[in-house]
Amino acid sequence: MAWLKANPDTATEGTAGVGSAQHLGGILFQNATSTRFQFVPYRGSAPAMQDLVAGHVDWMISTPSDAVPQIRLGNIRAYAAMSKSRLASAPDIPTVDEAGLPGLYFSNWAGIWAPRGTPKAVVEKLNAAVTEVLADANVRARLADVGFEIPSRDQQTPEALGALQKAEIEKWWPIIKAAGIKAE
Repeated sequence: MAWLKANPDTATEGTAGVGSAQHLGGILFQNATSTRFQFVPYRGSAPAMQDLVAGHVDWMISTPSDAVPQIRLGNIRAYAAMSKSRLASAPDIPTVDEAGLPGLYFSNWAGIWAPRGTPKAVVEKLNAAVTEVLADANVRARLADVGFEIPSRDQQTPEALGALQKAEIEKWWPIIKAAGIKAE
């Protein structure tokens, strides 16, 4: 942090492109820490991670599924998990709270949507199929091994996904707007 503050606009953060999760996470980081660095947009997170490993960019905010394998191989170093609790796939990485940046939480999540107006019975059937798959021990183990955190069963509902999406829009829209990021 001290180096970033003493050397503004010197460090480079690899991102999966303008407006990507990594880009937004970097903006969140800049806002929370009063630091400035250059964003280097790539055409996806894989090329950004390749350049991080090769030393062409200084750092990256990444998903556990992309970063944990590289951390395990010793190719990159993790400073903190941007979450309230430590990652099951990498419990030795401190949280941002433990690393001195309390509350700097960032998550990359996934959901399944259906078109507006999809009959409730169809949505319920799709949701039941997804929750059944996510309850399978082999699926859970494989997802955990690559760094995916599976939400608790009560968070695997259409209502919970809707609430999460609403909260994320409320959190990120002001940041996106202030940064002048536009859909291309």
